[in-house]
Amino acid sequence: MRGASTHGAAAVAFTRTFAALAAAVAFCLVGSTAVAHADIPTRRGHECATPSIDRFQQWLASGEGTTVPATGSLLVRERHGYAARVEFLGTEWHVAVVWLGNQFEAQADLSDSAGFWLTYSATDDLYVQLRSASRWSGGAQWLTRVPSTDGRLVRRFFSFAPDGWTWLPELGEPSHSFASAVAEARGLVFVGKTPNRLAFRGLRVNGYRPPCR
Repeated sequence: MRGASTHGAAAVAFTRTFAALAAAVAFCLVGSTAVAHADIPTRRGHECATPSIDRFQQWLASGEGTTVPATGSLLVRERHGYAARVEFLGTEWHVAVVWLGNQFEAQADLSDSAGFWLTYSATDDLYVQLRSASRWSGGAQWLTRVPSTDGRLVRRFFSFAPDGWTWLPELGEPSHSFASAVAEARGLVFVGKTPNRLAFRGLRVNGYRPPCR
């Protein structure tokens, strides 16, 4: 029974890795995983009745760490749509949140998703955590690095392959598996401990279309 369980887990991991590779290859056919601002469509936020980026309506400053804005929505009108802008100040942990289901109580099963495309600019490195409904609170979360773009707007693919996600000793080791976080995903949480100027212009999750609220 234990061998069968291990074999099943390996099969799931192989399937997700293969799907991530396929998605990345498909993406590369139309452009690099990090492309210049001039190549990125600027039409955003027209699908929902309230401001949104690719139907994601809840981009929030959580009040954790010194940020501008300190709390509330990060969405601002920009070009033909919206951008989510936040500045991290000082050398402390800062937090900015995206609710995947556009309300806190919602969650999404992303087990079959290869990953997500993020269009953003950042003046320093940071991390994005995948937080689950049952393990939402606390810093001990699965995360992956979001590289600095030196302030340029780029589009980058982040795979849900498990070997691309880790945790930081300073924040603690997660008590739950990465697979469980993917299966009951509530939000993407951007965290960083250095001064940073961030702007988000696009978020597309493979195989998932958020509901407008």
